[in-house]
Amino acid sequence: MLELEHGFRVVDVNAQLDPDEQSIATRGREISPERLEREVHQAGVVRAVVSPGAQPDDVSYLRPNNAVARLSVDRPFLAFARINGPRDPSSKTMGRLRNLTASRASHHTDPEDIEQYAYDDRFHGFCLAPAVDGLPDDETLEMLESVGLPVFVEAGEMFKPQTVAETLLGRFPVIMSSFGGYPLNRDLMHESIDLLDDHEDLYLDTSFVCFRSVLERALLEHPDRVLFGSGAPETHPNVGVMEILTLDVSEDAFAKAFSKNATRVISALGPGEE
Repeated sequence: MLELEHGFRVVDVNAQLDPDEQSIATRGREISPERLEREVHQAGVVRAVVSPGAQPDDVSYLRPNNAVARLSVDRPFLAFARINGPRDPSSKTMGRLRNLTASRASHHTDPEDIEQYAYDDRFHGFCLAPAVDGLPDDETLEMLESVGLPVFVEAGEMFKPQTVAETLLGRFPVIMSSFGGYPLNRDLMHESIDLLDDHEDLYLDTSFVCFRSVLERALLEHPDRVLFGSGAPETHPNVGVMEILTLDVSEDAFAKAFSKNATRVISALGPGEE
């Protein structure tokens, strides 16, 4: 694909990096760190937040997190540590009953892990996909609250915006993926925008949000709370950038969505850090 020329400084808060050949073979990814870097450059993205893809249920994220951090060195990548937990993320009665007896196993993220990641200058936040990896227990969430780093949360039909609000908001900055509506649930996206009225530490990432009316509503009503995310490598970063550029909003709104908002949440994405 050709390089985009748009004149904006762009940072990407949502990209995935599978750290080694085994992960690529196991998860079916065909994109190397070098190719991801090339695609990011083609889209005019100067920095991208990266975290590892899903691991098997009984495997710790320690090794892939460290690998992603290592691969981010000397590349325009910023590593977020992916974390997991023993609790059922659903709001159903059976899930809540299971959570009463749920306890951490050796492969689950614990408070000590959170503390180590937080004070390791290779990591700048956390990534949580509750529908895939479960929710951390209360002690681990308390440590997340204590360190105060931003947490990127994969939300959607399997972990709805209201459940995000009930379990995570008010404790640390939350960047909710895909406007909380993955895959393409317009009602959930609007529900997430509504949540912005009452939650100052909630931000929405634009990945896989292809409804122009939804994107424009968020940028017009909450211009300081929308962050560009591409969802690479599932989609080329060019696609996400072009979807934003086609919106009927001001240049100031473009600048905020593409980089200014993200740098307030993740300081290492700022211009002085490149």
